[in-house]
Amino acid sequence: MTHVKICGINDPVALDTAVGAGADWVGFVFFPPSPRYVTPQAAADLVQRTHGGPPRVGLFVEPTVAAIAEVLALVKLDVLQIYGATSLVPAIKTAFGLPVWRAVGVSTAADLPTSPLGADRLLIEAKPPAGADRPGGNATRFDWAMMQGWKPPAPWMLAGGLTPDNVAEAIRQTGADAVDVSSGVESSKGVKDPALITAFIAAAKAG
Repeated sequence: MTHVKICGINDPVALDTAVGAGADWVGFVFFPPSPRYVTPQAAADLVQRTHGGPPRVGLFVEPTVAAIAEVLALVKLDVLQIYGATSLVPAIKTAFGLPVWRAVGVSTAADLPTSPLGADRLLIEAKPPAGADRPGGNATRFDWAMMQGWKPPAPWMLAGGLTPDNVAEAIRQTGADAVDVSSGVESSKGVKDPALITAFIAAAKAG
């Protein structure tokens, strides 16, 4: 069965819906330019609601070890999802002893990774469009057909432009056993829609 991450959670209803609908991970964005940004304190208040629940993923863009430590001082995270900061990945893993996921943007088959890049899991999504102010969460998908014949070098997850309407087809085309969604389950930018969260998880699990 496909595993599902609901990312960019920033309010109690979204969190409760994701947990209740069977999300396998919930994600919090610690990147201020994102419309899904949460402060460490706000995330700490949210995770108080789960009493266990699915693993919590913190998303960081070009972070320093110190920046991650500041968040972890307030919020218990189970996974660190990193954009950029390539040279710091070993230091981040050593400092915190947590699994590190790395996001990889692709536009052609040549962009698909052939090594784990030091990560415990790779997140494959479309490269951000020109002029984007953030590396992910841009509701952009790539041509899934390019993944035919790709041999994943590590556990991986499909992201980028997924919705309740297309996630089953995305899984069928790519063979993904895990998917990540943020903007595809929103009624407006940064505002999660409980009905879309529920529908996405159901479609992905069925797919």
